[in-house]
Amino acid sequence: MQPKQGQLSGMFRNDKNKIDVKLPLIEFEEDGCYVVYCPALDVSGYGKTEPEANQSFTVSLSAFFQYSINKNTFVDEMHRLGWKFKNLNKKMTPPDMSTLLSENENFCRIFNNHSFRKYDKSIEIPIA
Repeated sequence: MQPKQGQLSGMFRNDKNKIDVKLPLIEFEEDGCYVVYCPALDVSGYGKTEPEANQSFTVSLSAFFQYSINKNTFVDEMHRLGWKFKNLNKKMTPPDMSTLLSENENFCRIFNNHSFRKYDKSIEIPIA
């Protein structure tokens, strides 16, 4: 079953202790830099080129997960971002796009003030 537009999908992968989730990324230019932003995780990366921005995003995403897990704040941070947990080992649901637009000031600013390209990317989220 395909997710509806604006919904996010995920699949539990026990072998890696991660959940593979397809999340929307927003790519845009600001102040002469390329930016890749994931509103569902409020993580971004930037660079002088699109590949640099994507590489920076990957580093930022890894740092976000590593820091929040090491500080034992991962679940709290995901709740703060609007994620819902039915079972911490299997079912994590990210906020939908309309919720993100109404509650995430940064995403709302990007959406209203920049030309952007949206695309979906599979991201491995650690199991809490």
